[in-house]
Amino acid sequence: MPKIVPLPTRALGAEPGIPDRAALAGWIAERRGKAADLHTYRFDISLVPELAAGITYPCAGGLFLRERICGSLTGLNPARDTVTGDLHADTGFLTQDARLLVAERKEVWCALPAPLTLGVTDRYYGDNDEWCEAITSAYRTLMRAMRDEGIGGHVLICNRVDEQEISRLVGKKVFFFVPEPGQPDLALLMEYQRQAAIRPALLDTAMNLANQYEVHRWIVVDPDEEGIRRVLLQADPDQVMAGGYCTAGCETYWHDLVQGAVFRA
Repeated sequence: MPKIVPLPTRALGAEPGIPDRAALAGWIAERRGKAADLHTYRFDISLVPELAAGITYPCAGGLFLRERICGSLTGLNPARDTVTGDLHADTGFLTQDARLLVAERKEVWCALPAPLTLGVTDRYYGDNDEWCEAITSAYRTLMRAMRDEGIGGHVLICNRVDEQEISRLVGKKVFFFVPEPGQPDLALLMEYQRQAAIRPALLDTAMNLANQYEVHRWIVVDPDEEGIRRVLLQADPDQVMAGGYCTAGCETYWHDLVQGAVFRA
């Protein structure tokens, strides 16, 4: 009889919706005396279901933090989404967010939109290299401030991979995640980081590309039994985990992910 073996699970972020007024008011009442705004609410409800489900490596945050990031960048005109002056990072809001998250779970990771995903336009530097260095430098400052408060690392979510961004920001504690990557994105991800977060539908493409690169860990996003089986034909079990990025129904999503993160040995 085959043995059922659980896989570790990693969250890559979540996108909780805007709550109705009654839900938000009730949550604020429960947090009397603590920081409570819409971003804090969405942070909280993106993390609590992960912890309740027993996600091995939880990660709060997601693309919804775009306004938080933009509000932390001096030199950016948020009304027009344009950069009109020298960029600097104000770490105050994100430092406060980090403290709240770490109070829930030490070494929790945080997901943020990658710089390009902010969708802002440079009207100041006029040179792509200078602009990229300015925005990535600001990101490094913001992420370092959060790690100083106990955040374990960051997932940077993007629609496509920008080589200048990933080359400047990727590292042991910074992981780029593309929910729906094209083949050029997969190639850049594998060139610059040793982990690959892939949905089952793209596993064949990714595993063929992996012959050209050095992939140490496979994160199968929303895995099914067949997807896990295919990865285990190429990788050892200790190189495989299940990943999740919740965009709806997070109350049950993480529990279902944990239940499905198994293989038969």
